Amino acid sequence: MAQIFHPSTNTISRVSILGAVFIVAGLLWLMAALNRSSYATEEGVARQQPIQFSHEHHVGGLGIDCRYCHTSVEVSLFAGLPPTETCMNCHAYIWTESPFLAPVRESFRTGKPLVWTRVHDLPDFVYFNHSIHLHKGIGCVTCHGRVDRMPLMWKTQSLQMQWCLECHREPERFVRPREFVFSMDWQPQEDQQRLGRRLVQEYNIAKLTTCSTCHR
Repeated sequence: MAQIFHPSTNTISRVSILGAVFIVAGLLWLMAALNRSSYATEEGVARQQPIQFSHEHHVGGLGIDCRYCHTSVEVSLFAGLPPTETCMNCHAYIWTESPFLAPVRESFRTGKPLVWTRVHDLPDFVYFNHSIHLHKGIGCVTCHGRVDRMPLMWKTQSLQMQWCLECHREPERFVRPREFVFSMDWQPQEDQQRLGRRLVQEYNIAKLTTCSTCHR
């Protein structure tokens, strides 16, 4: 019986299979890299808001405490977004005619709340509790960055599972004294690892890495 395929077909088949393996592996690597890139995580991307509120001015310049606007952060899952009345506590007396603040005045007059764009928005399948993290000595800066230097708000961390697990596996690298969780410029006065190990014991911090910790 005559040979149907040329002998070179065997070589072509091997090269094709090997090439397909490399192509699939390359596509998987590309997808993983894209998933961790700022394009997907939006790290460093300032979000447009109904009012271009400057944390740099209010926190860094005026020294307003985080809890003045984010009132539920110490007792709730959510930090809370300030109602218009909070803004008007000051702006009923200062910058009262500023066109920049016209949407705030309109919101206060009509009772229709401002619709803020969430910057740190976790997926619905992720459970996160602000109050627990603050109680355990995790500072605002750890997750949100130096907001006192942000004229507009942006993410400084990916908020992806890999990033969360860094802290859950080694909390001693990040924990600080509770009285400094709202401090933007706090720096440890001793070695962070030594301080962290002591606080992990003092605050009874468990290294929770099971799936059910965050996915309930």
